Amino acid sequence: MSPAAREPSFGLFLIPNAAEYPDLLRQVAAAEQGGLDLIGIQDHPYQRRYLDTFALIGDLLARTERLRFFPDVANLPLRPPATLAKLAASLDVMSGGRFELGIGAGAFWDGVAAMGGPRRAAGESVDALEEAVAIIRRFWSGERSISHEGEHYQVSGLQPGPAPAHGIGIWIGAYKPRMLDLTGRLA
Repeated sequence: MSPAAREPSFGLFLIPNAAEYPDLLRQVAAAEQGGLDLIGIQDHPYQRRYLDTFALIGDLLARTERLRFFPDVANLPLRPPATLAKLAASLDVMSGGRFELGIGAGAFWDGVAAMGGPRRAAGESVDALEEAVAIIRRFWSGERSISHEGEHYQVSGLQPGPAPAHGIGIWIGAYKPRMLDLTGRLA
């Protein structure tokens, strides 16, 4: 196997329905016992039936020993990049390196706007995602202070930390040409 190759991972995609929480716990326990690798949980904070994705991931990380978890995909317009980087690093530290970050440019703009988030056009959301990835990576880089003056995000004198327990992967949810180009450039 070449140095860049790795074994495939297998997992489940869960919908965080609050009414199905006991069933979600059973599914995750079965995945842990059955040898699966990953659990992805969609992030739609404006969906009234859903538990908060990151609260659920924290709960499930505490209940498992081996499974890795990720939001599939984190709703960037409602989760600013510096806050998201801190949350991801914290979950990774508390779980011993079992958190990855799935992130997306955003969708369902009526729901985002209803929660106080920005309503972005398609091009703006891709530009905002590119800025966010830069901030997140710098947050995890070990720099003592970071600043970023972008069109969509600004941080000034931010003192990042803690450092993640492992090199958290940033997995971008993308399907249109411009997003695929961005993914290729940032990979």
